[in-house]
Amino acid sequence: MANKLSDGNNLIETLPSISVDCVIFGYDENKLKVLVRREFIPYNGEVHEEWKLPGNHVRKNEDIDHTASRILKEQTGLENIFVKQFMVFSDPDRLKRNAYDYEWVKPRLADERVITVGFYSLINVSDVDNSTLIEVANWADAYEIKDLMFDHNDIFDEAFKKLRYDLLHEPLVFELLPEKFTLTQMQKLYEAIFNTTYDKRNYRRKVNKMAYLIPLDEIQTGVSHKPARLYSFDRDIYENTRTERFDFRV
Repeated sequence: MANKLSDGNNLIETLPSISVDCVIFGYDENKLKVLVRREFIPYNGEVHEEWKLPGNHVRKNEDIDHTASRILKEQTGLENIFVKQFMVFSDPDRLKRNAYDYEWVKPRLADERVITVGFYSLINVSDVDNSTLIEVANWADAYEIKDLMFDHNDIFDEAFKKLRYDLLHEPLVFELLPEKFTLTQMQKLYEAIFNTTYDKRNYRRKVNKMAYLIPLDEIQTGVSHKPARLYSFDRDIYENTRTERFDFRV
């Protein structure tokens, strides 16, 4: 059974028992951020302000990956950005953890159960025109996420664990950095994600072994301190030179 939603002059069939939820990580001002959206939930004469992860139901004629890309486009205005599926959440009671949340969502369901596929995405916040974000969206500090709707805290926690694991084994950090960056910016990003502090010498010794980290004949501009050299990531060099799995344990 499919639900029919209106999209302008078109009717779009969705599958009410299958959804996609996206954990959209961004990096801004030396902090790891997560995009969340606000919902106003009426219940027993009161309106509860709640926060949830961006998500939507799968359309009848689209695959799961396309659903994730569509959600990211709708939420951030960006296309062709990194997105990765990481887990399926199928607890039969995942929508019933708060009575008012379930009463709010129940009219949109075909039955009491929705299975959701979790994706996480990495974007550079500076690439997002925040004025185009939907009014109810907000960049929250990843370390201050709490009390999300449904099982969205579980989804966020699993995405964060997967992100940390993947960053040790894949060069995903460059998805969060600008095209040109300093080694200090790169270090601070790793520190923000792993909630730690690296010894600068050990860190530099590690990154200096990366043939795909290209020093540029450019330095920072518009900074009050001594400007640092800028670097870029060369994916072709990375793909052509790697002989073993990426390992960024400092």
